[in-house]
Amino acid sequence: MTTPLQGAFTAIITPFKDGRVDDARLTAQIEFQIQSGINGLVPVGTTGESPTLDFDEHFHVIEHTIKTAGGRVPVIAGVGGNATAEALKLHKFAHSVGATAGLSVNPYYNKPNQEGLYQHFMHLSDNCPLPIVLYNIPGRCGINMTPATVARLAKNANVIAIKEAAGSCDQVSEIKLACDLPILSGDDSLTLPFMSVGAVGVVSVVSNLVPGEIAKLCRLAFEQNFADARVIHYRFFELIKSIFLDGNPGGVKHAMKLLERDSGEVRLPVAAVNELAARQIEQALRQTGLLK
Repeated sequence: MTTPLQGAFTAIITPFKDGRVDDARLTAQIEFQIQSGINGLVPVGTTGESPTLDFDEHFHVIEHTIKTAGGRVPVIAGVGGNATAEALKLHKFAHSVGATAGLSVNPYYNKPNQEGLYQHFMHLSDNCPLPIVLYNIPGRCGINMTPATVARLAKNANVIAIKEAAGSCDQVSEIKLACDLPILSGDDSLTLPFMSVGAVGVVSVVSNLVPGEIAKLCRLAFEQNFADARVIHYRFFELIKSIFLDGNPGGVKHAMKLLERDSGEVRLPVAAVNELAARQIEQALRQTGLLK
């Protein structure tokens, strides 16, 4: 199956200045992404610190991203929640301001069973026309959406893709065998392996730093040119590992601060990365030639 969501989509950071969303930095980052050839943007995901943005900030970042992008790339707005009613509120807002789709994470902390997951997403689909990209990330949500549940939801025309972040090529393969729903990798280091078994791209954190290169990797992999795609994979592998050493988005924000593209400010309970991670991030940036 082909999808307009094929390729590299940046899980864009939310820049802060003195505790508030920094619109100027956000605009600059969006323009950098689009000019670098990214395939799409994902505001207010985990990397965008969605758990600590209030509803007004959440709405603002989504709308600002859509307006700044101006239809040049798709915008998949982060609209998930662990209360179905709150998630629906986010879905409806994103739809009202023109989001391409909504990235809707499995309800977290309350750990619903598979029937609960199914009913949650069906309720969202039945009550809002915004296309849904499912988001399966057991490490953060405490529950894995099984391939059988994915296949069941894939029968709904409003469910258009899944961001798969269980860290398993086997699970990607099982989803591909169960249905034809497009799969986006949720882990930068697994983008190439996932695409080798049928994924169509990635929702990426490292593309905050190198959007053009990650978009190129996805294009090469989709064209079955895995030899050239591997060159990019290995060039940025250590950088990818380093920015996740002490939490996300602390790591990528530190890297962006070193590149003078962000203040590095995070919002509690996220904290700045420790000294070891900071050193490894700086070393990786120098090894890739991003930092002189």
